[in-house]
Amino acid sequence: MVKGQKVFHLAGTSPLNENIFLRDLCVSVVKISVVSGVMGLNTEREKMNIVIVGHVDHGKSTIIGRLLADTHTLPKGKLEQVKANCERNSKPFEYAFLIDALKDEQSQGITIDSARVFFKTKKRDYIIIDAPGHIEFLKNMVTGAARAEAALLVIDAHEGVQENSRRHGYMLSMLGIHQVVVLVNKMDLVGYDKETFQKIVQEYTSFLSHLNIKAVRYVPVSGLMGDQIATASDRMSWFQGNTVLEVLDHFTKEQLPVDKPFRMPVQDVYKFTKYGDSRRIIAGTIQTGSVRVGDEIVFYPSGKKSRVRSIEAFNKPLQQEAAAGYATGMSLHEQIYVTRGELATRANDPSPKVTSRLGVSLFWLGRDSMVKDKEYFLKVGSAKIPMRLEEIRRIMDASDLRLLDQKETIDRHDVAECILKLKRAAAFDLSEEIPATGRFVIVDGYEICGGGIIRQNLEDSQSWVRDKILLREIKWEQSMIPEEQRTERYGQKATLILITGEKDSGKKPIAKRLEAELFADGKLVYFLGIGNVLYGIDADIKGKDDDRQEHLRRLAEVVHLLIHAGLILIVTAIELTQEDLELIQTTIHTDKIETIWVGEKVTTNISHDLKIPSAEDHETAARKIMALLQEKGVLSGSPANSRS
Repeated sequence: MVKGQKVFHLAGTSPLNENIFLRDLCVSVVKISVVSGVMGLNTEREKMNIVIVGHVDHGKSTIIGRLLADTHTLPKGKLEQVKANCERNSKPFEYAFLIDALKDEQSQGITIDSARVFFKTKKRDYIIIDAPGHIEFLKNMVTGAARAEAALLVIDAHEGVQENSRRHGYMLSMLGIHQVVVLVNKMDLVGYDKETFQKIVQEYTSFLSHLNIKAVRYVPVSGLMGDQIATASDRMSWFQGNTVLEVLDHFTKEQLPVDKPFRMPVQDVYKFTKYGDSRRIIAGTIQTGSVRVGDEIVFYPSGKKSRVRSIEAFNKPLQQEAAAGYATGMSLHEQIYVTRGELATRANDPSPKVTSRLGVSLFWLGRDSMVKDKEYFLKVGSAKIPMRLEEIRRIMDASDLRLLDQKETIDRHDVAECILKLKRAAAFDLSEEIPATGRFVIVDGYEICGGGIIRQNLEDSQSWVRDKILLREIKWEQSMIPEEQRTERYGQKATLILITGEKDSGKKPIAKRLEAELFADGKLVYFLGIGNVLYGIDADIKGKDDDRQEHLRRLAEVVHLLIHAGLILIVTAIELTQEDLELIQTTIHTDKIETIWVGEKVTTNISHDLKIPSAEDHETAARKIMALLQEKGVLSGSPANSRS
């Protein structure tokens, strides 16, 4: 890599050269422009996101195809092309083929992934998010519906209300989508019978009433025949209501939540070096509120603060303000250590909630039941945090809202009120206050297996420490020397190496040998013996049985100061637990801690990065730890929080 070259790093990707990044971004912009042009969308007109959901085979794709054809939104000749393909293959034409472009979808006859479809009316441009209805693909609806302002829910007139119809209604309620229109499709199969339609309306209205949702309209339609889609149907003269297109145009456009407190999940931090450019841009999409140059910003859960120096966007002049709905970047006056997953807020706005225990309403979609003794990942905002199920308060079946007997697991399609315990604190808002930062999904392996809303912030064992840290950060005086400059100067990333294990397992000799090896390599390193703290700043509480947590808090604060100075700290302690580690992590960012267990057997529940047998000679053990530090970038000399 050429020194001074700009380097970008996007979430979940490897570093990108500036030229490649700009090329790909330009290609994306061109593609979006082409799609908008082909679909006839006007970039100046009002736009609305609609999600369409429904049980498998209830005709969602056919209805969308009809909307495209009847609004003349299809590219010129597309309809004729699809019809010709069907004729060549001796296959009956279906309007669903207009959007089911994937071969797998056409062969199976089901939609297997969320897709965005564009069409227009005289009033506005629409983006329909096609959320799958098949039970195997229900999880995709969570991410599809989360971007929607309103919903079309399709029910087959012939089959009636199905389990998935009810589950979809419940999920829409959890996602806070209250503009819902129910389309009773395939009326042609029931002879356009009024009583069949009314029976479905009555049954589904009763169900939705328990969810505090009221459908805006019920519309009888036939996607296949085009009845009541774009024009009124002569075959249902008994229905005097609106067509689907008229209903869509009656939807109220959701206003961007600029009047709410400022919230921007940090997506990434970009470091520039070319031509003496030393900016660090904190990037993300503003979920609510607005921010201006000069505003004091606080990042949670760390509590670090700074002031906005500039607001920047790609290929645009500097702005004075940015607001909800826009991806933006900002540079700060005081360079502070901020990472992906933090939540940017304004100091004069109400603070978000910060804790590692959440009271939630959760919809489980995984094939395997959710169990208490398994680790999952919770994604809220841009944070991804290991978590476990702590307690199940109650469970009900989302298809009939029936309370189930108390269980120790959450099974597929169950809705649970429960408590989740995170490995470290998250920053969020309660869903009833700010929905955008009060939703979450749960990941098991590489799959989204559940999702829901946060209803409570519960006290955890680190709350008393966190309050002290937030106050400390408010009063903290920033050095004129940014952290990355110390990293560059010292050729190391400031880190706490926490060595724990059973008594007399050889922790201290290994720690001192490691210190000597690192010092010989020119690193700024210090072995901080626990006695140095116990008989110093802890002298007033030494010997008190109930002050273990206070000992750890004070130790962490000493380490915090020395890490700010750019040092590598080595600390030994006997049999630390996971709770002890979490208390230390409340003061020191997880990325700055490496945990080593020394001993044949791990006797506590602590998560460790490396295990060393007690019989290992000290030099070999020190070399193993140094190899870990090299692998983690602690000894590489690359600037902390840099994307190079």
